[in-house]
Amino acid sequence: MLQTPSGGAGHGAAATDRLMSIGTVLNVLRDEFPEVTISKIRFLEAEGLIEPQRTPSGYRKFSAHDVERLGHVLRMQRDHYLPLKVIREHLEAMERGEAVQLPALGRQRDGDTVPETPEAPTAARIGREELLAAAGVGEEELREWESYGLVTPLENGVYDAEAATVASLIAELGRFGIEPRHLRVMKAAADREAGLVDQVVAPLKRHRNPQTRAHAEDRTRELAGLTVKLHAALVQTALGVRLP
Repeated sequence: MLQTPSGGAGHGAAATDRLMSIGTVLNVLRDEFPEVTISKIRFLEAEGLIEPQRTPSGYRKFSAHDVERLGHVLRMQRDHYLPLKVIREHLEAMERGEAVQLPALGRQRDGDTVPETPEAPTAARIGREELLAAAGVGEEELREWESYGLVTPLENGVYDAEAATVASLIAELGRFGIEPRHLRVMKAAADREAGLVDQVVAPLKRHRNPQTRAHAEDRTRELAGLTVKLHAALVQTALGVRLP
């Protein structure tokens, strides 16, 4: 369960105090979603899934309702692999008070087999135009990123939804003069970390017990979260800084 900062009843300044900055929201969400980033939150805002308030100077301010809505979105992406369009429709139906049911996944949970519905997507996907819009770049930049293997389309030309986060981060780093060719070392390190996780989880994936094989995904997610945290901590230690 997401924990949001509490605030007493009141009006005016008291109501403003209950609003959170994007950095605070990130810290609230990371307990359950260690892979979430500021760029991911901004992307979901750009897609119309959340609508935080803005201060006169343009800073985002999130309410407790915004944070709960973000949690729902991230949970549906993580647990049900739903595309953003389906998530948006689901949230709109919830706000109308309609009883809606998410597509089931074809895997075992707690020993019970959950049937897979033919209509259920296997993972969230975004198109090329959607990716360009999320990162705020043009075709030339995207082609350069692809040439360095930083962003890779799937066989049918679409992208994994996480590619939007990667693209947004590359674009942000570019504003500091860090070019795609400089990021090859980071891509190589990420590939090595992923290989280590795969090596640890491989015995579970090959196990004869279907339930054990189903646990491989949860173990992969857990290990991925730990490696991300370790990587961030090592970078902060090396630079002598601490991120908010």
